[in-house]
Amino acid sequence: MSKLDIVGIGELPPLGTLPERMLAQVVRQDRFGDPLTAFRVEEVPVPTPGPYEVIIAVMAAGVNYNNVWAARGVPIDVIAVRQRAGAPWDFHIGGSDASGIVYGVGDAVTKVKIGDEVVVHPGWWDAEDPWVRSGRDPMLAPSARIWGYDAANFGSFAQFALAQEHQILPKPPQLTWAEAAAPNLVGSTAYRMLFGWPPNTVSPGDIVLVWGGSGGIGSQAIQLVKYAGGIPVAVVSDDARGEYCKKLGAIGYINRRDFDHWGIPPHWDDAKGQSEWSAGARAFGKKIWEIVGERRNPKMVIEHPGEATIPTSMFVCDGGGMVVICAGTTGYSAMVDLRYLWVLQKRLQGSHGTNDDQAWAYNRLLHEGAIDPCAGQVLPFEDLARAHHDMAEGIEVFGNRVVLVGAVEAGLATG
Repeated sequence: MSKLDIVGIGELPPLGTLPERMLAQVVRQDRFGDPLTAFRVEEVPVPTPGPYEVIIAVMAAGVNYNNVWAARGVPIDVIAVRQRAGAPWDFHIGGSDASGIVYGVGDAVTKVKIGDEVVVHPGWWDAEDPWVRSGRDPMLAPSARIWGYDAANFGSFAQFALAQEHQILPKPPQLTWAEAAAPNLVGSTAYRMLFGWPPNTVSPGDIVLVWGGSGGIGSQAIQLVKYAGGIPVAVVSDDARGEYCKKLGAIGYINRRDFDHWGIPPHWDDAKGQSEWSAGARAFGKKIWEIVGERRNPKMVIEHPGEATIPTSMFVCDGGGMVVICAGTTGYSAMVDLRYLWVLQKRLQGSHGTNDDQAWAYNRLLHEGAIDPCAGQVLPFEDLARAHHDMAEGIEVFGNRVVLVGAVEAGLATG
């Protein structure tokens, strides 16, 4: 088969030459379930860019929890969602983080060119959406999606990815392909959580509680809080992870396994159950005071576990502070005790993805070397299903998981 038809993993065709077909890690509806079996390497057509779209030869791809959901088919079937909107594809190619080389551009693309080394941010929207055209935050638009999850097909888990021009950012030159692919979804998401919801933005001296401090969102949030002059406190599952968080800038950490009050607390009219739960939550809050060295509560809580932790997060958050959440990895049926919410005028804020301004601001910090991308585990392309399975099973790594796609050969892996 000619190399213009397809090339192998780790190979690149001549710059600007796109083969007819490519290899991709594909999810189909009849395989929904365990990511270990949901993903399968298949040959699929290389997409054709629209006027404002860009084709990227993927060198490395970041692994995030959103494609655990895509592989399971819950909470939404992303394939069915796209088909209802008129998309022809009966498969899903995920991947919301990429580093790579521009190989094709649409007729109206002006800001990038073939040969550029780039990364991709995950915010995706319809440029003709009236909300977007009005100049408001595009991630609040009806058309807003996450690239490589519920947006148009052809994310980074393939040899070639299709993205919108506005998503394309310059690759930090000092980073390897793997390092550059690791942090953008989690980093730009954390940036939006910390700086995107005024007046509740992190300020110098603010205590910020960061759940899952050693993971993707957490490792980036800790560094961003520290960069802004705040005081990050991590929540982790063991001491080794806690020490890792301290190296990233956390003032200290809480081992969540030292507490057992997690989940939805007893109903408010169960006085005994409420008393027992509150004792656990208060002990957790006192641990924060012990770490900080004074009786001060977090002005912000960076949340993503959801069901298991939201009640505690709302309990320990300071009056007038904010609990900001970007996921629900332990479940979606979280409970908020309204007494703490309204009397102490706290805020529970959802946050999703990133807009262009936030993605560029985060990328500038990577270029400056102010933020470590935390590429914690780098795997070959064929191990992508296992990486998602392990993530789903709670097998954690320090930082972010990455798979190599084009950057397999020795001359390519370092950028």
